[in-house]
Amino acid sequence: MGMNIGSGGSSEPDVMVDMNTTPLIDVMLVLLIMLIITIPVQLHSVNLNMPAGTPPPQTKEPVVVTIDIDFDGTILWNGETLADRSLLQAKLREAAALPDQPEVHVRPNKLVEYKYVAEVLAESQRLGVTKLGMVGNEQFVK
Repeated sequence: MGMNIGSGGSSEPDVMVDMNTTPLIDVMLVLLIMLIITIPVQLHSVNLNMPAGTPPPQTKEPVVVTIDIDFDGTILWNGETLADRSLLQAKLREAAALPDQPEVHVRPNKLVEYKYVAEVLAESQRLGVTKLGMVGNEQFVK
């Protein structure tokens, strides 16, 4: 923004052609702050329905299925390596279809990336596995 200097001897002032942008910038900043406030927080998590309270005492020993996730993302079902994700989905469907579902214990390697563990947990929930637990978490304590 510049300063207007009179043209010398005339008595009428010159017309100011510069536009005052300060109110426009103020309105823009208010709208930007409102936009930032109203954006929902994105959570990168898998929501699991966990049971509340103490479980009832068991009448018989449950069947346990162990899913090991190796450091490179390889999945083992009770020690047997699965070639691809479709085999994992098929086995999870079979486990979810049983009237008395087995307990599924997920045991990730300490060096595995979180995305592989999250994929297994999400698939388990999507396919209807209700008895799901993480095993071996003490390895992550420093």
